[in-house]
Amino acid sequence: MAWREFKRGKTRKVETQEFEFNLEDNIFQLHQELVDKTYNHAPYQAFYVCDPKLRHIHKAGVRDRVVHQALYRILYHIFNKQFIYDSYSCRIGKGTHKGVKRLGNFVLRASLNYSQKIYALKCDIKKFFNNIDHKILLALLENRVEEVDVMWLIKKIINSFSSADNKGLPLGNVTSQLFGNIYLNELDQFVKHGLKQKFYIRYCDDFIILHKDKGYLANILKELNTFLKDQLRLDIHPGKISIRKVSQGIDFLGYVTLPHYRVLRTKTKRRILRLVNKNNAPSYLGVLKHANTWELRKELLSKIFLFDN
Repeated sequence: MAWREFKRGKTRKVETQEFEFNLEDNIFQLHQELVDKTYNHAPYQAFYVCDPKLRHIHKAGVRDRVVHQALYRILYHIFNKQFIYDSYSCRIGKGTHKGVKRLGNFVLRASLNYSQKIYALKCDIKKFFNNIDHKILLALLENRVEEVDVMWLIKKIINSFSSADNKGLPLGNVTSQLFGNIYLNELDQFVKHGLKQKFYIRYCDDFIILHKDKGYLANILKELNTFLKDQLRLDIHPGKISIRKVSQGIDFLGYVTLPHYRVLRTKTKRRILRLVNKNNAPSYLGVLKHANTWELRKELLSKIFLFDN
């Protein structure tokens, strides 16, 4: 495994060096291909990573990643202003820690300063990136993108990969992250304006709705399922649906949010203690500062002390 990783890393370095060696020539050639519409996306390099669960990554070459970045910069500013405030994945000024903090704020407000019992509906979309329908995605993009040349390039990139039957986006493209948000913005708008849910938050394909009535959440779960199937050809993962009291804790983005405080997920704690070393300790301490983790920080600091001696 280590040798395969080494070889892959070596290949990436050589590939990057070759592109950079004649950077100016390559950029001009790439520009001309885009102008002439002769550009074609190269095949992807597939490999697996464990972060911590196994993911199948498809990596584009350096040349294609330059195109992805250019397209991302054009599209981000068109679509980001259409997104709801409480979508936190792969957006400037958002992210996991902002999402967790916002969830804590929602718990405070929905429970009227922790004076009322509330419930959390938590869902995960089944194989989200593999099941994004190209036809639906392109229709959503065409609604906002007016330039014909930009749409031509979008189609090139979307059609450069499919898992089956014109579905799927590659994990690894910066464009896939944006396309995923554009796709699920339809769900966000339905929840906020169709279902009129005030305490809704989403990070990629995980989302949470808070409400004082457990039965009400069970009923809107049916509406969510119907909307996703009919409008986006997606399914909620049946094994990853939970409706539980917030006082039992909401497991979201690596943290467990409870009334009054927040703790680190047990699996995350174990992984940190197993993997910590002198070089990555500062990063882990940065993760811990976003939760009530004094005892864990003491344990981590004692390990760092041992590294230094």
